[in-house]
Amino acid sequence: MTQSPIKVLLVDDHPLFRKGLRFLIDNSDGFEIVGEATDGLEGVKLMQQCHPDVVLLDIDMPTMRGIEALPIMLNHEPDLTVLMLTVSEDSQDLTEALRLGARGYLLKNIDTEFLLRSIRKALEGDSVLSPEMTTKLIQQLRAPETPKAPPSQNQYEDDVLTPREREILYWIVKGLSNKEIAKELDIVESTVKVHVQNMMRKLNLSSRVQAALYAVEHGLDQLP
Repeated sequence: MTQSPIKVLLVDDHPLFRKGLRFLIDNSDGFEIVGEATDGLEGVKLMQQCHPDVVLLDIDMPTMRGIEALPIMLNHEPDLTVLMLTVSEDSQDLTEALRLGARGYLLKNIDTEFLLRSIRKALEGDSVLSPEMTTKLIQQLRAPETPKAPPSQNQYEDDVLTPREREILYWIVKGLSNKEIAKELDIVESTVKVHVQNMMRKLNLSSRVQAALYAVEHGLDQLP
């Protein structure tokens, strides 16, 4: 039985960008563009009409910004997966989008493979960020005005991690993918994947973003 393609709605005010993105996504197995909108208001209306699985939502648009459209979309469809796809590297845009319920925050400089992989991960319930934005989120946690997370019963859980898992956690904080970590450590990618899965299970985490934030909060963002 053939699996239904992932239905994607594009919401962006740049026609050339939408055209290029449509071409890339429509020519990728398992994906289908079901609509295009030029601003947030049109995006909300189209979302209710075409019922996409995923919305790729720009931030800065006329009539209604993506940040304004996001909560309206999720109010209509609470389980909708919305990924911000933008040029904005502003940390306030990032935190506001995540606070309002965006499943991810991706910069437009990512390649097609990263985008499609991120869409699939987001649909599985994971949070996805461009590496640069993971770093910005972590820097915000390190800011002097950010209160230190209170000690918890898990504060010594780093003791259960192996030296290799600690090492991989460090590179996750740096925003590296499994493939990039494998190259950095001169090991195969499948081995990195196993270490990441074990680490997530031990720390009871479900995403790389959670792992990076956990590492910063518990002082595990340095090489062992």
